[in-house]
Amino acid sequence: MTNVREAAFAVFEHFGVDRLFGNPGSTELPMLKAMPFPYVMGLNEAVVMGMADGYARSSGKPALVNLHSSAGTGHSLGNLFTAYKNNAPVVVTAGQQARSILPYDPFLGAERPTEFPRPYVKFALEPARAEDVPLALARAFAMALTPPMGPVFVSIPVDDWEQECEMPALPDLSLRTFPDPAGIERIAAMLEGASNPALVIGTGAANAGAWDAAIALAEKAGLSVWAAPYAARETFPEDHVQFAGFLNAWRDQIRDALASHDAILVAGAPVFTYHVEGSGPHWPEGALLMALSDDPKHLANLPGGGGVLGDVEAGLSAVTGQLSARAFNGKTHQFINPPAEMTSAYVLKRIAALRPKEAVVVEEAPTSRGPEHVTLPITREGGFYSCASGGLGYSLPGAVGVAMGQDDKVIAILGDGAAMYTIQGLFTARDEQANVSFCIMNNSAYAALTGFSGEFGMNHVPGCDLTGLDFVKLAEAQGLAARLVDSVDKLDDALTWSFEEARPTLLDIRIA
Repeated sequence: MTNVREAAFAVFEHFGVDRLFGNPGSTELPMLKAMPFPYVMGLNEAVVMGMADGYARSSGKPALVNLHSSAGTGHSLGNLFTAYKNNAPVVVTAGQQARSILPYDPFLGAERPTEFPRPYVKFALEPARAEDVPLALARAFAMALTPPMGPVFVSIPVDDWEQECEMPALPDLSLRTFPDPAGIERIAAMLEGASNPALVIGTGAANAGAWDAAIALAEKAGLSVWAAPYAARETFPEDHVQFAGFLNAWRDQIRDALASHDAILVAGAPVFTYHVEGSGPHWPEGALLMALSDDPKHLANLPGGGGVLGDVEAGLSAVTGQLSARAFNGKTHQFINPPAEMTSAYVLKRIAALRPKEAVVVEEAPTSRGPEHVTLPITREGGFYSCASGGLGYSLPGAVGVAMGQDDKVIAILGDGAAMYTIQGLFTARDEQANVSFCIMNNSAYAALTGFSGEFGMNHVPGCDLTGLDFVKLAEAQGLAARLVDSVDKLDDALTWSFEEARPTLLDIRIA
């Protein structure tokens, strides 16, 4: 026999946990007694969840989070939703009041804790008995790591941790599911019979480690490669001659971009992610389409075509082995050389020129996403992370987590509005000495929203003016070195300084 806490620590060790992300509360204190790994503290649970997501995705290991009852879970929900959309393997534990006083509606009691985070967790449980907690945690890790990966939730009463229990047997799991060979043959036949085939690749391919497999397939079969709409990871080297560009989340624009292709393989993405309503076919009429994904939802939602369920890396490799070699004769994505003005395009071009070779970009700057696509190529595996949900407040703490999960410089490209959602994440960046250059693209507005207003026939959107925010002072108040960049002649020196620092730094970059 052992107690619940010691058994839980054994479960954490079995699944490779090496730190706990949290903001401590009274209902979790017994969990923290004699904890065998570091505690990473965030000043708000949204920060905590964003860091854990970034760490899980960059390290390839599950992240462990502890939240404080219903209040802490509530604070985390925006970034828990993002973790779900990001397919981040995050195991969330939440404190609960003592079992003996739950019938009396106690202070800090969670009435229906497992319902609160749904539907944006794969699994949610409050064990019926204290001695069932370790087994519930083991099951939670297995669920989080099973593709498509995602967050899970376990509510644990405060008096459970000292209770005696048996140590559960811990399985050694292999969780990749290989695609059906008949499905692979159908994909190969479609591509082999096409005159101008294309590959559309999304976040799920990066999650499966399919970077090299996608390159091998494209180069052998002469495919044009497109990034799926709103891909939240790197998809393909964007300076590669066969990279064709980025699909926008509009149905008509997707059809237009893919119009020259007679066969389309969508790998690791839905068909397709849309931002606004559309009409007509989802891809060019007359073209064949098949999807390869480890996410059953991607296939269940297919508007026609064909689908194959299974690991994307394994599937792309298997398809490559069945194809004949063919020369590439498509169009290559074009980058621009913007004039030397304080625009997002010019700033991003200078970031591209001055960044360390292996630097990782974490982005949440909606106004700058378009300019980024034509100025700042992502050229390495593990080189890009963003937010798949569309919610703001992920990437500032996410960058801190990414820095913890790998060794290279992280460049966080953040809009001023996005950064303010979780600005207190700078405190943890300083506390952990995260190797992050925070580049705030400060246009004093929720400019993406005002830019999008034309879709609804509006020429004015209230509540979008952010004039007066001083990110240098906000950073310095939390212990970071920071500089204001308000002219072209200051830009290169400031970027070079920030990129050469191994500690966290911030640049308040004033753009038009």
